[in-house]
Amino acid sequence: MTNKVLIAVLLISFSSTLLSQNVEYPESFDQPMELYPEAMGSFHFTISSENQLAQAYFNQGFQLMFAFAKEEAARSFQASHLADPDCAICWWGEAWAWGSYLNGAMTTTQAPRAFFAVQQALSRLDNATQKEIDMIKALQVRYIDSFEPQNRREQDQAYADAMADLAGKYPDDLTIVTLYGDALFLLEERRGYRSLEDPNVIRLHSVLLSVLDRDITHPGACHLLVHATESTPTPELAAPCAEHLGDTIPGASHINHMPSHTWNEMGLWQEAVRSNTKAWHSDQKAAYGKGFAIYPTHNLTMLYYAASMSGQSASAIQAAKDLAKLNGNTAMLSMALIRFGRFDEVLQVKDEPNGEINRSMYDFSRGYAFLKEGNIEAARAILDSLQDLTKTTAARFRFHAGKDIVGAMAGILEGEIAWSEGKMEAAVDAFKKSTSFYENLNYDEPEPLPFSPRHWLGAAYMEIGAHSNALEEYKKDLTEHPHNLWALWGVKEALTKLDSSDLEIERELEAALSIADIWLPNTKL
Repeated sequence: MTNKVLIAVLLISFSSTLLSQNVEYPESFDQPMELYPEAMGSFHFTISSENQLAQAYFNQGFQLMFAFAKEEAARSFQASHLADPDCAICWWGEAWAWGSYLNGAMTTTQAPRAFFAVQQALSRLDNATQKEIDMIKALQVRYIDSFEPQNRREQDQAYADAMADLAGKYPDDLTIVTLYGDALFLLEERRGYRSLEDPNVIRLHSVLLSVLDRDITHPGACHLLVHATESTPTPELAAPCAEHLGDTIPGASHINHMPSHTWNEMGLWQEAVRSNTKAWHSDQKAAYGKGFAIYPTHNLTMLYYAASMSGQSASAIQAAKDLAKLNGNTAMLSMALIRFGRFDEVLQVKDEPNGEINRSMYDFSRGYAFLKEGNIEAARAILDSLQDLTKTTAARFRFHAGKDIVGAMAGILEGEIAWSEGKMEAAVDAFKKSTSFYENLNYDEPEPLPFSPRHWLGAAYMEIGAHSNALEEYKKDLTEHPHNLWALWGVKEALTKLDSSDLEIERELEAALSIADIWLPNTKL
């Protein structure tokens, strides 16, 4: 009997058990889960079962949870306990998978599955090792029969406390220590900037680094550390493990992609492009059963952003095209075409995106293109609508107030219109206004705009001969976006006008130009 047939037979028995428990599962659970050896890495967590199939599925489930492929992880853990119905720790795996994770809180639909699974694990403790018993009992406090989302913090705190004790008992089990770090992270705000002086941040970093100091390739600990450091002043803390992370679970696109969160913050744009290209490969492999597509639109958005910052127009535009095919959103495609001066192509994008802010990006791009193609009246009409929207919109775009995004774009378009009329003082003022809106944006990966208004403000200062002011703006942009092509070019040009030079900037610019596929006449195009 093949593995697939065996699991299918066991599924029938499992389904009848669930009917009596009133536990509902997604439709995908009606089909047997397969093993994906090509997509998996070397991670192994030894369980007490002597069933090799149960062990293989357990390892797969763990890796998929590390990769945030929640449903596929739960299916893998389910396949594990179907292969060995007496395996307590296999049921622990499914219970863990249904709980909250960094990108999403447990829902009222998932809670009964988690509670049922942990009860099944508890009923099989006679078949577990002492460590497995301790893991199951630690997880037990996380789930209750009558789950209420607004009270989730109580269970999460109890779970974190239990995991602290467990990590203290098994300090040399790096995966248990990683699970402790995960539990701590769930008590923190997911988004926003993190202070290195925050005791919770210090503790979280310490726990994760204690794992990585002993195994730099641990996929779970590194994934969490990237997220725990990306919005701090020291994203480079995750760089040593990020060098390995993308290959630790080869077919999981989110793991392939994750190093780019660190590379973007460090300004290692080419590395970010490589990471997200690798992720997009795994997304495509999923259709052939050789990979897992996890957040494919996010992978493409990060690719488009990193390529835009590094002057790689072909990669940026293709990623934006693929993104538009996936989700029907042409906003990023329009913005990529503007970033690289392909104004005639912007006007060929006819499909309008949904959503107020996405639509404003599309409209801004068209207004900018109309201006560059000589239709100033159409550009003015769009500018008027963007300025009105800046004052009236209450929309949000991910973690940002929509007015700040719209205001930043409106300021750029207003400045370009003024520049086209020779009104350079008005242009500078408009670009300053744009920059003020831009500075209100929250931390995000990637940022909502694939360019900085400082690229326009610096160019305007260069135009009027205020080279010191231009230098200041470009240097600020390099602080915010290290090593980006546009600001490096601006600093070099401003220094030249000031009869000065900087060998380090020249070296960085040469390196940036070596991967760019464009030539820059200025920093705004």
